[in-house]
Amino acid sequence: MAEWTTADLCDAFDAELQYAAPIFRAFGQRLAFSGAIATVKVFEDNALVKTALSEPGHGRVLVVDGGGSLRCALVGDQIAAAAVHNGWAGVIVWGCIRDSEAIGTMAIGVRALATHPRKTLKQGAGYRDVALQFADVRWTPGAWVYCDADGIVVAPRALTD
Repeated sequence: MAEWTTADLCDAFDAELQYAAPIFRAFGQRLAFSGAIATVKVFEDNALVKTALSEPGHGRVLVVDGGGSLRCALVGDQIAAAAVHNGWAGVIVWGCIRDSEAIGTMAIGVRALATHPRKTLKQGAGYRDVALQFADVRWTPGAWVYCDADGIVVAPRALTD
């Protein structure tokens, strides 16, 4: 269990926080997770997602702007397994994932809009390490995100040790 809750962070740091719209479903073994934000912006192409999660995560959270597409999955079990292996704390996807049962057994936090069995294109189109805007939040690389059963909050800095 985390040493913080989003509710407690809201009480202590309300003026510093952004609050994500409650549109995400929880996947993965870790219901609570946090870390510095890294970003990827793609549309129905997960090549950059795979590349990012194949690199050392150092406890960060990859935030994926998938344009809210519900037509294919940007993260599956192999990519999630690479994220676990490489030390990522979590992944937040404004889009879909697949292989949700397998991801449910992995020591990682995952939030996504839904599941979809269809895979994506693999052309490498998109952007990395750019500011994103979705779910009522501006997701800036290096800012911190905190997720638990009550929701997702974003702070400009680490709020806990």
